[in-house]
Amino acid sequence: MKLVIINYGAGNIKSIQFAFKRLGVDAILSNDPKEIETADKVIFPGVGEASSAMKMLKESGLDKLIPKLQQPVLGICLGMQLMCLHTEEGDTEGLGIFQTKVKRFSDAVKVPQMGWNVIKDLKSDLFQGIKENEYMYLVHSYYAEHCDETIAATDYQINYASALQHENFYGTQFHPEKSGAIGSKILENFLKL
Repeated sequence: MKLVIINYGAGNIKSIQFAFKRLGVDAILSNDPKEIETADKVIFPGVGEASSAMKMLKESGLDKLIPKLQQPVLGICLGMQLMCLHTEEGDTEGLGIFQTKVKRFSDAVKVPQMGWNVIKDLKSDLFQGIKENEYMYLVHSYYAEHCDETIAATDYQINYASALQHENFYGTQFHPEKSGAIGSKILENFLKL
């Protein structure tokens, strides 16, 4: 299996690579469109600030490529947020794959949300064999609003979409690669899609 992690300069890519290595898959890091297009599965990671990450995607032409991909694509954290229509972070237009907007948590709660929280209302093959209310690891100040594409929800100040799916595109706000055995099972499920 050819698994490509999009390497566009906004990632905690090593932990994702190690997580797949534990599952027996050597992921390729690449920002080469041909390499990405010919992958069986694609990971779109992201850590950092939305507007600068989007700028890096545009400079490499990946903003045009990603929405056209036909194979299963998993956006993680900022990767998922950039797949939405718009994020309040840096007033940034997203890739428009998921039909929802990304908002900032209010200062009424500790921001960023950092640590373990549960996911529930699970709907997708991505969560095959995963029970409701399992704990996942999150670090984020912005959240995706619910929409028809919500496949998991989490409560933090409000109830928000912690995972999304549109056709072959999947996104998780949480970090499966840092979420122990349950996160590993989600990545394994993604490899089986």
